[in-house]
Amino acid sequence: MFDNFFAFAAQLVVTDSIRFRRVGWAHALAIATIVVLASGLGSLLAPIPLRWIGLLCVAPFAFAWHSWRHRAPQREQFRRGSVTTFALTMGLGGDNLAVWIPLFRANGVAHALLTVAIFALWEIVFLFSAMKFATHPRIVRWGNEHASTFMPFLYVLLGVLILIECRTF
Repeated sequence: MFDNFFAFAAQLVVTDSIRFRRVGWAHALAIATIVVLASGLGSLLAPIPLRWIGLLCVAPFAFAWHSWRHRAPQREQFRRGSVTTFALTMGLGGDNLAVWIPLFRANGVAHALLTVAIFALWEIVFLFSAMKFATHPRIVRWGNEHASTFMPFLYVLLGVLILIECRTF
């Protein structure tokens, strides 16, 4: 979620502070939508053996390769509203779907509900932190400059986590 965090914080830097709450709700709604999609798709995949689901690790590995190949600094952020925030978060959430679907599928309903509760808690922390950091442009600038360096490694780590959680190897 680091990519989402820095994109959201950078967006808040160029958003009027009176619109923070509306933009924050749009972001949270997009994350909730991604969680629901991942849960639903994970349920649809129930007939497929769990070890095969682990092969979805190819998605984070592909994101790692893509991040490594395109590690140029981020483009300038422009003013956006609630609809754009929702769409941007959904777009950035594609990698989260690739990780959350096998995670939800691997561990059953109780574990998935606990995971969603933890996601919700961290999302609240994430929103307030991004709003706080948005008042410190140096922090956002540092993230934009350095995120491309560590993102490929985080994606590889997520791919390995999928393989382990699904007992694929």
